[in-house]
Amino acid sequence: MILAEKIMKHRKENGWSQEELAAQLGVSRQSVSKWESTASIPDLDKILKMSELFGVSTDYLLKDDLEEEPGIVKIKDIPDSSQENVRKVSLEEANTFMKLREASAKKVAFGVALCILSPILLIIMAGWADAKMFGLSENMAAGVGVIVLLLMVAVAVALFILNGMKLNPYEYLEKELLELEYGVAGIAQKKHEEFEPTFKKCITCGVALCIVCVVPLMIAVAFATSEITSVYCVGLLLALVATGVYLFVWAGMTHDTYLILLEEGDHTREKKTEEKKNENLSKVYWSVVIALF
Repeated sequence: MILAEKIMKHRKENGWSQEELAAQLGVSRQSVSKWESTASIPDLDKILKMSELFGVSTDYLLKDDLEEEPGIVKIKDIPDSSQENVRKVSLEEANTFMKLREASAKKVAFGVALCILSPILLIIMAGWADAKMFGLSENMAAGVGVIVLLLMVAVAVALFILNGMKLNPYEYLEKELLELEYGVAGIAQKKHEEFEPTFKKCITCGVALCIVCVVPLMIAVAFATSEITSVYCVGLLLALVATGVYLFVWAGMTHDTYLILLEEGDHTREKKTEEKKNENLSKVYWSVVIALF
């Protein structure tokens, strides 16, 4: 249970509204609201005052893993800040990173989907030209289709570059050992738990879409429909794949955001240390190769 949840729990147990608690602490109701929504963290003097009001210890309020009332203290593994290359991460820094990456996930996923969708118009217009529809010539169909394809790919690449540049200052979070300031781990863990059901649904739907995407095309072939129908089915196939891949990229990138801060999954300390060793070996290897060359 994180600090925000503990404040809300004890406030309600005492039968106080946010206004009443705020009055006792000498702050505004908005401040209490922000504390309970994890938008901000109270100052130490306010935490001391709340410990007196709630009749609990400051240890109980400040330690996320301490669920018991005062008197029983659990010891949590705390990152050793004396280690080399341990980077401290503040709450503001972590919140900025999470918001930026969550927003970027949608844009990057949209860019990937655009790349998959880009040849659809070219394929359909080529089908129209072959079927002598709308008075389209093969040259016109190819010209317009390629122009649209290149424009869509250009937009996608622009999204990749712009969002990559925005996230580049936070690249160290994936490479260095982290020491999170108070509250960061709790907020990241809560967001991770809240997003987990969405992540599982997106992956499931994405897999299902990639499996069923060939069904329309198989039906068109099985029933020997017209050639233009098969062309439309190819367009539908690409649209279904693009939707599935969008779900994969968006959900995966968002889910990975919280794992990066928590140093879990593919971002554990052991893997970071191993990657650094491999990176150093790679530098030595390529330096020798270049020198020999």
